[in-house]
Amino acid sequence: MNFRCIVMLFAIFLVATVTVADDGEEEGTNSQGEEESAVDDEVTIEIITPPPEDCQRKSKRYDQLYMHYVATLTESGKKFDASYDRDKPFDFQLGAGQVIKGWDEGLFDMCVGEKRKLVIPPSKGYGKTGAGDRVPPNASLTFEVELLSIKDGVPPPNIFKQIDADDDNLLSAEEVSDYLKKQASKAGQRQEDKDNHNQMITEIFNHEDKDKDGFISHEEFTGPKHEEL
Repeated sequence: MNFRCIVMLFAIFLVATVTVADDGEEEGTNSQGEEESAVDDEVTIEIITPPPEDCQRKSKRYDQLYMHYVATLTESGKKFDASYDRDKPFDFQLGAGQVIKGWDEGLFDMCVGEKRKLVIPPSKGYGKTGAGDRVPPNASLTFEVELLSIKDGVPPPNIFKQIDADDDNLLSAEEVSDYLKKQASKAGQRQEDKDNHNQMITEIFNHEDKDKDGFISHEEFTGPKHEEL
């Protein structure tokens, strides 16, 4: 993997969540429109099978969850995916950005044996782009999920803290650039041309620096981070 690939992977990781979040935004909305948008942006959770009475543990952030699910398009009811069809549970780390936002928000405080139905708006699903031929753009998604087991998970690395060299809780373009160069060096790769590198830094800041003050704050950063500063 060359240096540009490393930079692109980092940028894609940062941009992915932002792209989904931006899908629900429209310019020029008034306060009433913003309120309606907030409602439309919520994940609806329905309990199909309640938690067992003897539930000793509920799912929490960074747990490794093993699920079965059936996924349909909310409007048409057409199935586009199901773990049952593969006869293999799907596993992921909750709250680590490994799945769509609707799952990361809708599967907390769940017990083994519990079943839920999640209705997920496009902004917390696959957004304006959809997902190949199976999920059209701007599609609301419905998932019926069953939690099979929970295992302890290891929190992901705090990338924000690794980039924030001066510990001021703000990421400068220089800090992001230095971090990417160091990762390339660790991988034994040389840096690509300066123009490509600078262009990628610009793209990262276009997406991450929401208030356009020249820095990426902890709140703005959408890569791996811990809530504590």
